[in-house]
Amino acid sequence: MTLTQLHYMIVIADTRSLNKAAEQLYVSQPSLTSAMKELENELGVTLFYRSGRGVTLTNDGTEFLLYAKQIYSQYKSVLERYGKGGTYKKKFGVSMQHYSFAVKAFVDMAKEFDMSKYEFAIRETKTVEVIQDVSTMKSELGILYLSDFNRKAMGRLLKSVNLEFHHLIDCQAYVYIWKHHPLAKENSISFEQLEGYPCLSFEQGDNSSFYFAEEILSTNEYSQVIRANDRATMLNLMVGLNGYTLCSGIICEELNGSDYLAVPFRDDAQNPNSVMEIGYVVRKNTILSRMGELYIDKLKQYLDTVY
Repeated sequence: MTLTQLHYMIVIADTRSLNKAAEQLYVSQPSLTSAMKELENELGVTLFYRSGRGVTLTNDGTEFLLYAKQIYSQYKSVLERYGKGGTYKKKFGVSMQHYSFAVKAFVDMAKEFDMSKYEFAIRETKTVEVIQDVSTMKSELGILYLSDFNRKAMGRLLKSVNLEFHHLIDCQAYVYIWKHHPLAKENSISFEQLEGYPCLSFEQGDNSSFYFAEEILSTNEYSQVIRANDRATMLNLMVGLNGYTLCSGIICEELNGSDYLAVPFRDDAQNPNSVMEIGYVVRKNTILSRMGELYIDKLKQYLDTVY
């Protein structure tokens, strides 16, 4: 088994075509086919189904692809750190729940690189997709939170896909609202005061477990709930409907503007507060790339300035 064979397999899986893969790799299709047959013979499994419509991964191929990506990713990280240049574009991706501070850290990280030489990706998405992206190495790392409510279930899920969680910061719950909301001048806001306003929540999918909710105190009973898919829509609903959401309280005004504020949530016996433990997830035994290390540093630097 060679690194070249692993690279070939990854590109074939991405393009789903031997012709397209051969063009991208600058090799002949017979050479590519021969390399894959040699790899399959060595492994003793069939990696691809071949048909007139292209190629698709077998079950064994899907499983092996994860290992191939991990090995080849580590190889590229070593080359990046110790090798001499190279013509390929280095890739870095991060998936996250909807946190403006995580976007801010990404911006600060990207500014330190010549972006013509890199392929960067940032994905604000559903919780389960954050986990899937990192487990399949679509993204190098993911940003999400744990709480007393979801910790056990999320821990089992992360373990099942070979991911580990690293702590960044602990936060209490805040009420995130428009600056002209009727409750904007309160020093703290209780659950009872929020009764007449719609609670805004990020959509997690039709059959999604409530353990995947991005909002703290997601198990409370809310008389009005509106679900949205993106942060811009959420902010528009705060203005248009005086909606609110419960969050970490970490607001990046540089990106979100100064029209929104976070007011401390005032708990009571029926609605106790809870701690959000925000952190990042990576595949176990993974060596972070230079971009990944710098991104984590930028996250920590920014969080140190606000907490």
